[in-house]
Amino acid sequence: MHDYIIWFIEGLFGMAMFINAVLFLPQAIKIHKTKNTKGLSLITFIGFNIIQLSSILHGYIHKDYIFMLGMLLSLLFCGCICFLIIYYKIKYKTT
Repeated sequence: MHDYIIWFIEGLFGMAMFINAVLFLPQAIKIHKTKNTKGLSLITFIGFNIIQLSSILHGYIHKDYIFMLGMLLSLLFCGCICFLIIYYKIKYKTT
C-alpha cells in the first residue's frame, strides 16, 4: 500500500478517535449546567469506562498509540460524566 494512503487512513483514524472522545463533552456540559442526572445510567457510563480502559491496554500492547490516546481522551471525558452523575446524585439525592 502506498505511504500516502497509509498516512491518510492514519489521519482519518486519529480524527475519528478524537471525535469519539469529544462526543462525551456535550453530555458532561449539559449535566454541569442543569445539575440534573435524571435518565442517565451510571452503569452504562461505567461500562464505557471499562471498555475504554481495556482498549487503552490493548493499544499499549500493540503499540497503537493513536488508538491508545483516543481511548484515553474518551476515558477522561466519559469519566467526567461518571463523576458528575455520582456528584449530583449525592448532592441532590436524585434517583
